[in-house]
Amino acid sequence: MNSSRPGIDPELLVPLAELPSMPPLGPEVIDMVRQFPQPPIETHLQGRAVERREVTVPAGDGAQIPLSIFSPTDRAAGAPCVYWVHGGGMMWGDRFSNIDVPLEWLDLFGAVVISADYRLAPEATGTTLVEDCYHGLLWVAENAAGLGIDPARIVVAGASAGGGLAAGVTLMARDRGGPAIAAQLLSCPMLDHRNDTTSSRQYTGPDGVWTREMNEFGWRSVLGGHPGENVSAYVSPALADDLSGLPTTYIDAGTAEVFRDEDVTYATRIWAAGGQAELHVWAGGFHGFSALFPHTRVAAAARRAQADWLARVLSPGVEG
Repeated sequence: MNSSRPGIDPELLVPLAELPSMPPLGPEVIDMVRQFPQPPIETHLQGRAVERREVTVPAGDGAQIPLSIFSPTDRAAGAPCVYWVHGGGMMWGDRFSNIDVPLEWLDLFGAVVISADYRLAPEATGTTLVEDCYHGLLWVAENAAGLGIDPARIVVAGASAGGGLAAGVTLMARDRGGPAIAAQLLSCPMLDHRNDTTSSRQYTGPDGVWTREMNEFGWRSVLGGHPGENVSAYVSPALADDLSGLPTTYIDAGTAEVFRDEDVTYATRIWAAGGQAELHVWAGGFHGFSALFPHTRVAAAARRAQADWLARVLSPGVEG
């Protein structure tokens, strides 16, 4: 492991040390992680004035994609919408993974939160995952009136692999002429299958929440037998030749994680293309720190920054 690298925030070191170590990724480990119990969704909804609805929508090949819709019970017509794409290395997780993050935005902004499932690697490969997410978004836009959503205020958001898929969905929407996306929020997104940045090389070895070796396995799982030169930019958004015409973008990462440099580069390229991006790189943050340990000071600051940005995006020119 490279010893010349940014260290982890001291407050994060304590809970990080209590996390179980992850064995080298392989089919058995994927099965184990998929079966790891999560808090039931009812735990997150308890005490919230929220209505929940479950639907399935067809993907491009006819497969049924589950969506969970969380609406404030007192919402006004024309509410903002957050379309949430979950993380999990594109190999595990479901639409309830880290759902506490967008539910905070439901509380703050009266947003309708719609969280999408998608088929997982290695069983699903190539563009299947991002196409699933895109078709879920199409359904949301086509049914905006019935959902009580303002179609001009749909934000696509995701974390980790979900952030990468959200970026891919946004590129698809741009290239296919819709649906309209007001903004994209990409939290520590997984953007580049090449896995060859300085930060990727810094965070290698057996220990870590998400290491270079884990990243390589995740990308190999989703790319299947596709040769590297044929990888779609919708799968690996860092490959996109043109980042112009994207909606206003929020990107964050930690200094102590694999994705740091590819995320900074993506923001830089959006600026170079004339677009607007807000970038936060949190000193001492490792991958997923703000979701894992929200009550630490750096995580609370990161989540507050996301919410402050969303407030400006959803209500431009209106002071909170």
